[in-house]
Amino acid sequence: MTATRQAVFFPEYNNRPALKPVNVASVPQRSPFRYPGGKTWFVPTFREWMSHMHPKPEMLIEPFAGGGIISLTALFEKYVDRVVMVELDEDVAAVWQSVISGNGPWLADRILYFKLSRESLLSELSKPAADIKERAFQTILKNRTYHGGVLAKGSGLIKYGENGKGIGSRWYPRTLADRILNLEKISGKVDFRLDDGIRVLREFSNRSDAVFFIDPPYTAGGKNAGRRLYKYCDIDHEELFAACETLRGDFLITYDNADEVKELARRHGFSMRLVSM
Repeated sequence: MTATRQAVFFPEYNNRPALKPVNVASVPQRSPFRYPGGKTWFVPTFREWMSHMHPKPEMLIEPFAGGGIISLTALFEKYVDRVVMVELDEDVAAVWQSVISGNGPWLADRILYFKLSRESLLSELSKPAADIKERAFQTILKNRTYHGGVLAKGSGLIKYGENGKGIGSRWYPRTLADRILNLEKISGKVDFRLDDGIRVLREFSNRSDAVFFIDPPYTAGGKNAGRRLYKYCDIDHEELFAACETLRGDFLITYDNADEVKELARRHGFSMRLVSM
């Protein structure tokens, strides 16, 4: 479900069923993450939303960036000139920090020349990361060899994987390296923050030339998905909606279809639309 203040985005869909799910294979895969809760499937809806923006916004703020596919789409497809990506998970943040600080080629080489086996993986992950870029490499390793790409506590290694390929079933070194190197093209347009998303929303609340894509952990209404998937899953949803009410720029929030979320949206005067995953 999406909620927004931009009511003109919704009227033609108000009396229709939710749109059919998108084939994610039809969407450019730009993120190095196989991210739980990732928004590749949402890209066509995001494009539709951005097509209603006149004049073109200067920037996009993504306060819960995760795998970052929306920010990357916004830059590569020139919907905005720059983005602010915010993430509180230090491991996920290490990847983005490494890419935008010029260590993308190092990370790509490290991925290309790593000989993946269960033994080499466990050996690598047992070492304390010496710096941010080593932490980024270990994060990519875990993301690609843990069940569902889940990095939260309690996750474990893939046992069987696709077609019985085990831990290597999601390890595509050439593809991952190419994606990371491709990010060099837009790295200078990314302002990455290891920070609290709601705090950053308030920092940019007066920017009328900004748009906001907000994808918080799905924990409203007692939902447990966010708690299983993310290291930092606790969020004050009431505070988030209150912060959104102060934004001068347009915003779009994605949420699970929960009664508590619908009530929050109604109380704050936001429009809603169902989108199939």
